[in-house]
Amino acid sequence: MELAAAYPPFGLRIEAGPIVLRPITDDVLPELIEVALAGVHDPASMPFYVPWTDAPADVLPLNYVQYHWGVRSAWKTSKWNLELAVEHEGRIVGCQGFFTDEYLITRTGETGSWLGRQFQGRGIGTAMRRAICAFVFDHLDADEISSAAYTDNPASNAVSRKVGYQPNGVVRKTRRAKEWQTNQKWLLTRETFVRGEPVTATGVEAFRRFIGLD
Repeated sequence: MELAAAYPPFGLRIEAGPIVLRPITDDVLPELIEVALAGVHDPASMPFYVPWTDAPADVLPLNYVQYHWGVRSAWKTSKWNLELAVEHEGRIVGCQGFFTDEYLITRTGETGSWLGRQFQGRGIGTAMRRAICAFVFDHLDADEISSAAYTDNPASNAVSRKVGYQPNGVVRKTRRAKEWQTNQKWLLTRETFVRGEPVTATGVEAFRRFIGLD
C-alpha cells in the first residue's frame, strides 16, 4: 500500500505554470526547514500570528517537523489544515495552506502561506495563492475563501488585492509577547477571483472522499 492510500493529502499535486503545490512528506521537510532558516522576513518585523520564525536556529527544525506531524495526526473531517510545499521551477520555496472548520457545512476556509525571503518580489506569492484558490473553488466546491494579514505587512495585503479578495474588516490581534497589531481581514468569492495560470490537479477524487465531499 502507498502511504497516500491511507492519508490522501499525500496524493495531491496542484500545478499552475511554473508553480507546483505538493504534499509535505517527511522527505520534503528538510528542504522547507533550510528555506526557513535562510530567512522568511525582516527579523525586526513579525508577519505571523504564531511567531514561529523567532525560534533559534537550533530549535526551529524540531518545532517545524513537530508542527507538521501534528497537522497530520489532528486531521478530522470537521477541522483540517491542508499544508502544501510550494515548488517553483523545480525548487522548494515555501508553503501554502488552506485551513477550515466544518467545511462540509460552511464551504469556506482561510488561506495562509510563507515564502523564503530570497524568493520574494518575483510574483511567486501571488501565483501560489491563485493556485490554491483555484483548486478550492474548482475541485472542493468552496463558496468563499478568507485571508488576513497585519496592516504592517504590505506584501501579503497586496497579494490579496491582486487575487481579488475584498476588505472584510479590521481587528486587533496579538503576535509577539505583549504586542498587538491591527489585522486586515479579506474575503474572496468566485465572482471577484482574479485567476492566473490554468490549474491541473491530481489525487482530487481520493481527497474529496477523505474530507467527506463524495
